[in-house]
Amino acid sequence: MEQQESLDLFSEQRKYMKGTHLVTIFHNEQNLYSVVRIRLQETNEDYNEKEAVVTGYFPRIHENETYIFFGRLKEHPRFGIQFHVDQFQKEIPHTKQGIVQYLSSDLFKGIGKKTAEKIVETLGEGAISKIIANPAILQEVDKLSADKAKEIYDTLQEHQGLEQIMIGLSQYGFGPQLSMKIYQMYKEQTLEILQHSPYKLVEDIEGVGFGRADELGRQLGISGNHPDRIKAGCLYILEQDSLQDGHVYLTVEDLITRVQQLLEQNTQEEIMATDISKEMISLTEESKLVIEEDKVYLPSLYFSEKGLVTNIKRIMEQTEYEDIFPESEFLLALGALEERIKVQYAPSQKDAIQKALMSPMLLLTGGPGTGKTTVIKGIVELYGELHGCSLNPKDYNSENPFPVVLVAPTGRAAKRMSESTGLPAVTIHRLLGWNGVEGFSHDEDNPISGKLLIVDEVSMVDIWLANQLFKSLPEHVQVILVGDEDQLPSVGPGQVLKDLLASDVLPTVRLTDIYRQSEGSSIIELAHDIKKGNLPSDITTPKKDRSFLRCYQNQVLEVVRQVSDNAKKKGYSVRDIQVLAPMYRGAAGIDSLNVMLQELFNPPVHGKRELKYGDITYRRGDKVLQLVNQPENNVFNGDIGEIESIFYAKENTEKQDMVVINFEGNEVTYTKQDLNQITHAYCCSIHKSQGSEFPIVILPIVKGYYRMLRRNLIYTAITRAKNFLILCGEEDALRQGVHRANDTNRQTTLCEKLKATFNVMEDGTVSVTEHKEGLTYYDMLFQTDPNIGMAGISPYDFLEAE
Repeated sequence: MEQQESLDLFSEQRKYMKGTHLVTIFHNEQNLYSVVRIRLQETNEDYNEKEAVVTGYFPRIHENETYIFFGRLKEHPRFGIQFHVDQFQKEIPHTKQGIVQYLSSDLFKGIGKKTAEKIVETLGEGAISKIIANPAILQEVDKLSADKAKEIYDTLQEHQGLEQIMIGLSQYGFGPQLSMKIYQMYKEQTLEILQHSPYKLVEDIEGVGFGRADELGRQLGISGNHPDRIKAGCLYILEQDSLQDGHVYLTVEDLITRVQQLLEQNTQEEIMATDISKEMISLTEESKLVIEEDKVYLPSLYFSEKGLVTNIKRIMEQTEYEDIFPESEFLLALGALEERIKVQYAPSQKDAIQKALMSPMLLLTGGPGTGKTTVIKGIVELYGELHGCSLNPKDYNSENPFPVVLVAPTGRAAKRMSESTGLPAVTIHRLLGWNGVEGFSHDEDNPISGKLLIVDEVSMVDIWLANQLFKSLPEHVQVILVGDEDQLPSVGPGQVLKDLLASDVLPTVRLTDIYRQSEGSSIIELAHDIKKGNLPSDITTPKKDRSFLRCYQNQVLEVVRQVSDNAKKKGYSVRDIQVLAPMYRGAAGIDSLNVMLQELFNPPVHGKRELKYGDITYRRGDKVLQLVNQPENNVFNGDIGEIESIFYAKENTEKQDMVVINFEGNEVTYTKQDLNQITHAYCCSIHKSQGSEFPIVILPIVKGYYRMLRRNLIYTAITRAKNFLILCGEEDALRQGVHRANDTNRQTTLCEKLKATFNVMEDGTVSVTEHKEGLTYYDMLFQTDPNIGMAGISPYDFLEAE
């Protein structure tokens, strides 16, 4: 009677519906979102129909079984009244006869009525709850085989355990969607982990931060200097610094201070540095941290830096490219190419092409208008000419792959690369066969094909992706890395291009002469001034390709609207016009600008389809931005597309709203719950615009953005403009931003590791030395400064008493 009493208890306080399953309208196996029609038996809602539709996150439910759903009635604008479920549970039989019928039903293979009766006789009316709580109790049932006992427990766990776990998670304050994530990670161990190791959620579950786990820990009496709490704090601080600030490591001293501040926020207890140090050592023993000298790393970041250095060394040790072609042969081929494509290469550009063809690796860097694209085309053309190979991809197949591989971090950057060279180019993720959950299909055991690899926009590549790319390179490959060192660093951790350049261990060509300036581009001239920290005195003077419109923050929306409307009237499409801003919130933020620009470019029209998702309304024809990588559909973070179609649930067999987005010929379908993967792209962040180029860029700069304004941010935004740049805002804010160099230097050791591995001789040659491994626990105790950066602490503080 236990469950019935529970139902009576809830009936006065919570709204519920009890009924048997009739039909599953929709069920997503990944996140378990379900829409189910039930035959209603009982409810305390004001609802008089015999059937009801319930929606929420729960497993596939079974025919003719009775469930109790807790939640609330809501009216859907198209589908009518639905019951939105917060919690649910299956009705467990509570009489001996009911339990016998249940255990001998078709759900339990090989369990007949006699076996079921024997179980009930032995364990009583609470048999089901007892078995779920302790499967070993089935050993008390006479002559019940271990196989049958396991079958009974597994079936009960599948059909009853999840409901109990979901109820338990709800009591800890987790919503149904996050609860399903937690259950899918831990299965039947979920409640045990929550009750004994709540801080494990910080490591394992996306969406559970330290604060949430800490609150759960407090409810369970885990607080203060508990080892699990300190470990979670260490990992949380390191992860936040890598994901938000791009750091690869923190110093021991800094990490201890930061963790103390975090842990002491919500407790009266002082957290001692010795306690944190002890758990840091424990985390290194568990391979969850790497400590080298006074630096603390997450293992994935430490081994990414180390792996990248190892593979750069492997590639640089190739010697077959030195003097591969006599200079006379190179110059003859270069002259023929210049005549054929009607280009006269400058000395620095010739040097870049020659070094690229005769070195295993080359770093090529330069700002806008310095001819990087021209050099890339020259490298590719001369590679084909000097190696006597066709540059027509149709002449190759899977057994004889195309020798030139062109890649970039984003789809738009890859497209620009393809347009400039006339050859296919793909994203790095696609080249490496990234498929999301399963990772990359290419690595050191399954390298990519190709003999010449050119990577553009390297400043956008983080340390994780750089390591994956380099460890996937085959033997005997030449690598050209191209980028602009003054642009924003990668969104992910590290600063790969900057560190490679600073290490001075690779052949490098810096292009400094501006060639497009001769075409009268004041945008390029402005970009190079800003790169040097200067803002020209005539910044507000209109030029033929740029202008500055003075306005305050509360006027930005109207000024941007007028400029965009004028461009639209002159025949420019919404794809030609890109508004960029550094912040999402505020009166002049990306969110507000997108609402206004959608109204301008794609207002509501009678008959035009639209779909509301949260606070955002999407319409057919909207310009949208992809926010996450979706390799299975060949669409990646930063890709811009257009909503081509909207289908309502009643019109398709999936019985749910769907949106079809066209990403430059690649059509991708999204269900309504997938719309968190996109946002409007009439205005987008400067970070998201990297690797792209637009005919018209509108860039508001106001003092309200001050926290984000940096020289490299403004420089990156300005260099996105191909034909026209319209600045609007406050001149003082722009000037302050330009004068404000990047004051958040990332903490990395890639440069340091490269210098430790490569020695640049006085004659310019490079030799290789060995690099020591990261320090182990015992190294830290007995081979290094015993204080490891912490005054007054000795190694013996970390040793347990016998």
